[in-house]
Amino acid sequence: MTVTLCHSKTRGLDEIVSQADVVAAAVGRPDTIRGAWVKQGAVVLDVGTTRGADGKLRGDVEASARERAGYLTPVPGGVGPMTIAMLLWNTMELAERHAAG
Repeated sequence: MTVTLCHSKTRGLDEIVSQADVVAAAVGRPDTIRGAWVKQGAVVLDVGTTRGADGKLRGDVEASARERAGYLTPVPGGVGPMTIAMLLWNTMELAERHAAG
């Protein structure tokens, strides 16, 4: 596996995404990853969430990516609940360590 790290200012982001078998998008800007860029059958993890003017949560990946992706995590309800669960787990772990001295 080759891991490529990109950011919102990466040049040629569309080309990089179009070659990826797995995409994890955590930019914090809605629709940064265009559906047309997603490789057919790719796994897309939409981690970023932003609340729009209408009050709804939106992800970093365009909804049209569903047509190409083999799997796309939903926003809301995809990665967010796992993030919250792990934050709580880590908080409990830290509290137990602190209590143990």
